[in-house]
Amino acid sequence: MRVAIIGGGVVGLTTAYALINKGYQVDLFEQRDAVGMETSFANGGQLSYRYVTPLADAGVPLQALRWMLKKDAPLRFQPRIHPEQWRWCLRFLLACRRSVNRSNTEHLLRLALYSQTILRDWREGDGLDGFSWRANGKLVVYRDSASLNKAARNTGESSSQKILDSRQCVETEPALASLEPQLQGGIFSPGDEVGDCYQFCQQLLQRLHGHAGFRLHSGKPVSKLCLERGQIRALSLPDGDVNVEHLVVAAGIGSAALLRPLGLKVSLYPLKGYSLTLPVTDHATVPETNVTDYDRKIVYARLGDQLRVAAMVDIGDWSTELDARRIASLRRQAQSCFPLAGDYQSATAWAGLRPATPEGTPLLGGCGINNLWLNLGHGSLGFTLACGSAAVLTNLISGEPTDISLEGMQLAS
Repeated sequence: MRVAIIGGGVVGLTTAYALINKGYQVDLFEQRDAVGMETSFANGGQLSYRYVTPLADAGVPLQALRWMLKKDAPLRFQPRIHPEQWRWCLRFLLACRRSVNRSNTEHLLRLALYSQTILRDWREGDGLDGFSWRANGKLVVYRDSASLNKAARNTGESSSQKILDSRQCVETEPALASLEPQLQGGIFSPGDEVGDCYQFCQQLLQRLHGHAGFRLHSGKPVSKLCLERGQIRALSLPDGDVNVEHLVVAAGIGSAALLRPLGLKVSLYPLKGYSLTLPVTDHATVPETNVTDYDRKIVYARLGDQLRVAAMVDIGDWSTELDARRIASLRRQAQSCFPLAGDYQSATAWAGLRPATPEGTPLLGGCGINNLWLNLGHGSLGFTLACGSAAVLTNLISGEPTDISLEGMQLAS
């Protein structure tokens, strides 16, 4: 059987890899001339399997209002006269309840830990490497005691996460020594990992090209899904229609526009984020572990000989153009934390659109149309959740039971 996939980012590529390994033939359609050039290109690099709390939470709307008055606010909202934005925002507000956040966190954690297992199988069983992977743990540091106490309350006794004071944070990550007076403490997840998502995409593509049943159609934007007698018959491309047997939509933020004419209401909105990548001058001055500065909402990850710094959430900006003020703010804050890491002025800047549902949970599985499958809405956790999502989709297409429950991650009928 041949399966078509729309989207050549990490979610689409992992889906193709899982299907090829299952014996399927795969056609991958990517609108850009190369894969991994959108949200997967320069994301945070952290594989945060245990720190997966959605953005929507109690207190976030009030905090967002306060942030609107701050120049360096980690979250910025740009109102638009656009019904889709307000529908998304309404659902986001409804999800900003502690009970809803806790439930969605459980769904994400279940998928994340499964995804870690799948990636381990691919690394150890298939020898998949070459993407700067390390099991280095993740340390979330807190400058505000209330934020730390709230996070500590949500860390269950059975969790492998460790609650640390400021001194223990520095013992765990010596590069934080200069920040110790500013820190209230942190939470360390020893099992988390790091990797270069773009390099991972390239390694997957290399493996896929080794299979006779795989075909990449780059530079082929899909304009329409042709529905006939209750199933997708073909894809409309610039040079004509292509027939399909099964179709997986993993087109990131572009997925909603493709599905809307079919009557499928998918609530996706872009959370624009930014990153800086700079060569490391002195490894002793940069974090060995993944570090998240919780109150500034900035993540740091060493990828080989480079430091990746990622941050910001801009809601309402559909452009991937760089915002000079946001980049300057990110550069300034990162340099204040790790001033000797490298030359921040020559760092490579990037911006990308993370496709998010209001609740923060992805949409996986069927949608009421016979041969159409969804793998989208992973937000800032695309790299973390991609392998598990791919395995889930492969089981569903094969008619097999999934290894985990999909509660909270399927399109409402």
